[in-house]
Amino acid sequence: MNTFNKEERLCSRKLIDLLFKDGSSFLLYPFRVSYLFTDTPHSFPVQVVINASKKRFRRAVDRNLIKRRSREAYRLQKQIQLYSLLTDREDLLLLSLQFVGKQIYDYSFFEKKLSAVFKRLVSTIELSNTDGIN
Repeated sequence: MNTFNKEERLCSRKLIDLLFKDGSSFLLYPFRVSYLFTDTPHSFPVQVVINASKKRFRRAVDRNLIKRRSREAYRLQKQIQLYSLLTDREDLLLLSLQFVGKQIYDYSFFEKKLSAVFKRLVSTIELSNTDGIN
């Protein structure tokens, strides 16, 4: 299931505001990752928003290239690294991937870094799950 449907995209202004107000975050260069679990009805376990700063990349073609590469790397890795952990959970994971790098990298760099982001996110989620149980 290597698709990226509309239902997987975080578009709701209310949920985005909630994510940035109440969510947790970490920095794994070149991405700043914010995440939050909510009890919102959903058909997919994760909704994601991907963005690149207009302040850092003035030209729209550069921002679009960064977002396109990030989305493709996310689309190919989400099922194996992220969805396999979250299928047994009832709540929805809101996820923000903000590109904070200073230059445009190759697609292979995006793949490696997004894989590292997923590993850290999964370990953080598992750590919070074990803390909640004890």
